[in-house]
Amino acid sequence: MYCSKCGNTLADTAPYCNKCGQAAYAAPLVATNSAGLAVPVAPVGMAPGAPARAYAGFWLRFVAYLIDAIVLGIFAVPILIGAAMLMGLGATLMDIPHHRDPFDNGLPPAIAGFIALCGLIGIVGTWLYYALLESSEWQATLGKKIIGLEVTDMAGARVTFGRATGRHFGKLITSLIPLGIGYILAGFTEKRQALHDMLASCLVLRKI
Repeated sequence: MYCSKCGNTLADTAPYCNKCGQAAYAAPLVATNSAGLAVPVAPVGMAPGAPARAYAGFWLRFVAYLIDAIVLGIFAVPILIGAAMLMGLGATLMDIPHHRDPFDNGLPPAIAGFIALCGLIGIVGTWLYYALLESSEWQATLGKKIIGLEVTDMAGARVTFGRATGRHFGKLITSLIPLGIGYILAGFTEKRQALHDMLASCLVLRKI
């Protein structure tokens, strides 16, 4: 099978051209049934009714990120409030003398434990949220699912948990680049990849 735009050779199951990004199944195929009527048929290797895909740009991904941030907040806030109550954080703060440096005698254990818990939830919670969902049958976080995006490998297939993990922690490197350029690359690169997508050899595709 060949790309209708650039002529590149494609695998039978490829959802798009890995050279120019043209959707491989944008144009429906038709056949004639026994009654002589034209009926749609799926391309070879593609399930009937499966949607075509195209690269997802920066703004769609940004909206998905905002939705995911809200979802994570909805789950994290009740957990942190409950943990603060169990750890006696409120009583610890009330016992701190007024008009004194609260850390004269070192960081109170309840405060130190709560800070550590926040860090643990922030690191482990977000990692599992992104890696588990993006390597699941959804191939997407809740935010991406709502927008109609999917994370795939370079062949358009579902990613493994390990690859999804690499993509997630690759965002640490992306974040080190000033002015958010590592993320903004998703709006300008040929395959709409941010830096962490390139590092993990992943794509973010959208339904068309």
